[in-house]
Amino acid sequence: MARWFQQLFKPVTDRGDAMGPRGENVAARYLRNLGYKIIVRNFRCELGEIDIVAKDGKTLVFVEVKTRAYDEPTPEEQVNNVKRHQLTKAAKLYLSRYGIPQPPARFDVVAIIWPEGREPQIRHTPHAFEATF
Repeated sequence: MARWFQQLFKPVTDRGDAMGPRGENVAARYLRNLGYKIIVRNFRCELGEIDIVAKDGKTLVFVEVKTRAYDEPTPEEQVNNVKRHQLTKAAKLYLSRYGIPQPPARFDVVAIIWPEGREPQIRHTPHAFEATF
């Protein structure tokens, strides 16, 4: 891997509260149970972060995980245009390591509603949005 490419990556140091990482663990387990192969979690570069990069068959899947204790507004609604654009930029950088032709890719959202003291509810939206450019 080229040095310039490696320098774009930064280690994940602070993930905020514990709910986000717990939700990402639940989402990764859920996706594995669907047959997805988890390639990397918390892919981070100067352009942004992707919670989970997985393979569904031959398709690379960039997964945004939103974990909330409530469902209003819905976690899916919180993947707004700004977030979509950031995810697209990071995904394009990730895809650049494959050269030409690039594998098929898509964006999924996994929403986890996890009220305190209760089991999480999981909603998976494959093909949640298209790349923004």
